[in-house]
Amino acid sequence: MTAATARRDFPRAYGKVGSLHRERLWALRLSYTSLIVAAIIFLAPPVYMLMTSLKTNAEMADQTLSPWLVRSPTLEHYGATLENPLFLGFFANSAIVTLLVVSITMVISVLAAFALSRMRFWGSQTLATGVFLTYLVPDTLLFIPLYQIVGGLGLLNSIWGLVLVYPTLTVPFCTWIMIGYFASIPKELDEAALIDGASWPQMLLKIFIPVALPGIIAATIFAFTVSWAAFVYPTAFITRPEEMPLTIGVVSQLVRGDTFAWGQIMAGALLAALPPVVVYVFLMDYYIAGLTAGATKG
Repeated sequence: MTAATARRDFPRAYGKVGSLHRERLWALRLSYTSLIVAAIIFLAPPVYMLMTSLKTNAEMADQTLSPWLVRSPTLEHYGATLENPLFLGFFANSAIVTLLVVSITMVISVLAAFALSRMRFWGSQTLATGVFLTYLVPDTLLFIPLYQIVGGLGLLNSIWGLVLVYPTLTVPFCTWIMIGYFASIPKELDEAALIDGASWPQMLLKIFIPVALPGIIAATIFAFTVSWAAFVYPTAFITRPEEMPLTIGVVSQLVRGDTFAWGQIMAGALLAALPPVVVYVFLMDYYIAGLTAGATKG
């Protein structure tokens, strides 16, 4: 190619490079704009709750002031909430129910997923699909028959009734997650373990659970979030304040007729949201690290 031809073709190639650069720049700008808009939409409610919880009652009652600004920050609402024995009881009830439900969910989900994904038997695929389809049934339809079951067992107004019904929300989806992780493990591991004389429980404990740890963590986070934040079931099954979890206790005990203790409601809601936030902060890093380690293993 002559020098004249090269000079003639250079502007065309340069134009393509410049066009690609502009497209990437616009894509980057669009991505950041979308992220900023999404962040504003999702962060506006908790920021508003925080601002309200730091205001005095007089400042909240003054309609001339901006709802997003705090003139005289105070922690009196947090103090009143934490000193309230009912709130501490709500927190304890939520903690007990969540820990029990997460434990029950993970035991059932891991065993069911291992059986459906590795121990092939007639109808296993259909059963696995059916397990996931049960998760698609909304809890607003299930709570009526479940109310009759819980009432027949004498567990209404008891946290044990919640421990019984919450797994109907957590087990199907967690089982589906674990099926995907177990199914992605090479079959050569099964064969090697069987040749070495390992039993199915040994394979599960020593091979599949360590390898599928990211999936177990993801399922645990999901079960914890659903159990901690459930609202429909406790609203239907619990009416006594001493048995209420945080999700309904804060609202039911701080609203009297047409009187709303907004400061304590916002403070209690933020304190109730703190445990899931802490769980996500600590476990999400471990979850991502587990995925990265699994992807780079030879």
